[in-house]
Amino acid sequence: MSATTAIGIDIGGTGIKGAVVDLSTGELISERVKLATPKGGAPDDIIETTREILEKVSEGSSSLPIGVCFPAVVKHGHTMSAANVSEKWIGLAAEERFEKGLGHPIHFVNDADAAGYAEAQFGAAKGEPGVVILTTLGTGIGSALLNDGVLVPNTELGHLEIDGHDAERRAAYSVKEREDLSWEKWAHRLQTYYSALEALFSPDLFIVGGGVSKSYEEFLPLLNLSTRIIPAVHRNNAGILGAAALAVKFPTTPRGPLVDEQVPATTTR
Repeated sequence: MSATTAIGIDIGGTGIKGAVVDLSTGELISERVKLATPKGGAPDDIIETTREILEKVSEGSSSLPIGVCFPAVVKHGHTMSAANVSEKWIGLAAEERFEKGLGHPIHFVNDADAAGYAEAQFGAAKGEPGVVILTTLGTGIGSALLNDGVLVPNTELGHLEIDGHDAERRAAYSVKEREDLSWEKWAHRLQTYYSALEALFSPDLFIVGGGVSKSYEEFLPLLNLSTRIIPAVHRNNAGILGAAALAVKFPTTPRGPLVDEQVPATTTR
């Protein structure tokens, strides 16, 4: 019988947050605990901060499934890239490192994939047929690709090369802030980005996540797309929800002793 509650932890470049999730409703049923991501984002430091959050959220209980999402391509438990964290993560057997540091088995997943899965289970993509692309607009651009609700992991569509540029270097929300772009000028860059996604994937729905999605009325009406585009429902809680839900969908079992294996990176971020 599947668990109905689980712990989700969302690791980002500036903050790490976690909570207990009711998987029947998609609601947080504990206080959301958030701590700053340690400066430099080194593995041991991030794992220790994650352990502190887990201790506060679980209140000493070790019975709940635990999902952790991370800003990297994740393949077979290894982090194959690193976004806004130390490059020491690249090629690291990160899932095993977390399990040793936390003292519990976990399910480990890319952060945007967790957000996309959350929207499919509890939010804007629930029950949506066909191809759905979620993009998270923040420091960079994360992406999740779903087909009839099935997640295709590690798409990294923020790194498409468009007009000779990595897409997120022109269209991420951080760029709008850094260059002090108006909503109209930023929307022009988003138009270029989403038009490229339309041409490549012919999606049935775009979902826009990240903190800026709360201001969707400022920029989504400025886009002229053939594909319907709507804001995410869960925004900054989506990673927590998706990580928790995936931990139950893919139950983990305790591992043996840690082998601190590092493999060559196949993707940089």
